[in-house]
Amino acid sequence: MGNKRAEKTVSLLRRSISVLGPGLITGAADDDPSGIATYSIAGAQLGTSLLWTAFITWPLMGCVQFMCARIGMVTGRGLAAALRQKLPAWLLVAGAVALLAANTINVGADLAGMADAAAMWTGIHSHFFVLIFGVAIAWATIRFRYYQIAAALKWLAAVLFAYVITAFVVGPDWRAVVRDTFIPSWPRDHDTWQNLVAILGTTISPYLFFWQASQEVEEKKAVGSSKLEQRRGATPREVINRKLDVGTGTFFSNLVMYFIILTTALTLHTHGLKEITTSREAAEALKPLAGVLATTLYTLGLIGVGFLAIPTLTGSAAYAFAEIFKWRQGLDESLSSARYFYRIVIGSTFVGILIDFANINPVRALFWTAVINGVLAPFLLVAILVAASDRKLMQAQPSSWLSRIVVGLTTLAMFGAAAAMFIL
Repeated sequence: MGNKRAEKTVSLLRRSISVLGPGLITGAADDDPSGIATYSIAGAQLGTSLLWTAFITWPLMGCVQFMCARIGMVTGRGLAAALRQKLPAWLLVAGAVALLAANTINVGADLAGMADAAAMWTGIHSHFFVLIFGVAIAWATIRFRYYQIAAALKWLAAVLFAYVITAFVVGPDWRAVVRDTFIPSWPRDHDTWQNLVAILGTTISPYLFFWQASQEVEEKKAVGSSKLEQRRGATPREVINRKLDVGTGTFFSNLVMYFIILTTALTLHTHGLKEITTSREAAEALKPLAGVLATTLYTLGLIGVGFLAIPTLTGSAAYAFAEIFKWRQGLDESLSSARYFYRIVIGSTFVGILIDFANINPVRALFWTAVINGVLAPFLLVAILVAASDRKLMQAQPSSWLSRIVVGLTTLAMFGAAAAMFIL
């Protein structure tokens, strides 16, 4: 009896792991250096008062990402291609340009954050690492095929456990932590609202919407569904599997967010270090307060997740432009056959590298990118809601009413938080 139960448990675990893919990668990519910086700033400035946001944003992010996944699964198209059926071309192009600009700034700041962390370890100037990391990531994105990239990104997600371990190394007072986790404190000033908008913007971020939908298309192409007609529609099993995938990825993302805020709150905020100007400063500040292990884990996570996030940033913008202008696209395509698609990837990475040489503060750039995303994302969510509710576009498989209600509330919350930030 015990053996049968154990076999069933192992079988369920194997099935759960086997369905993890686009949802896990997208969720992990959400904790990019931009997210790490944003959560670190929130923890340093406001302590544990915003821990509750991790539990609020999980279902919101999960429903948004699954809605985008469903659009990709049942239409057989990426998000921009699906929205092209509902929105005027000029509006889509404007949105794609804004997405590319925000993503490129994010790439530059992410590279700078990674390079700063590597420089702290080695003593070599950070500009050297910006070039190495940028060229290596762009080359790998072009050189390797989708299934190879997807497999590598799934394993890179494990690096984020460094932040969970770091919090336990610090040794928090769990009674106080539980109180701030489950009893929300209402924002009372501009700085708190600004941090809340930044958290929403980096957690529910536009580039993830495009990446999630496009990876659903890539998944179907990878099993031989090269034609649009073959990719349309999703079986009940496929829908359930993706719900599990997205739910796991978004839970993982918000768990990491929680522990980054907790770690910086218990170290930097508690000791009065509320102003962070670089990722290196944040990591170095942890050393005397939490020890060498905490600093090492923090910097390891920062570098590792950069390799995970930057391909999603450049790739999501490339997918958006390719779908709008009907370019040949996809990570399975060669550079010669999808040259316009890869030009976006290369161009975004190249400009991101140049940003570092302009001596822009990486943490503040990451933070303000998150704020901008927090303001722009709700407008995009309105368009996604319209598309996901269209029975014809969605092949008679529109998003459920519950999903639409949650995404609608998410949209209103993001509009409200952005408005409150500006008013206060």
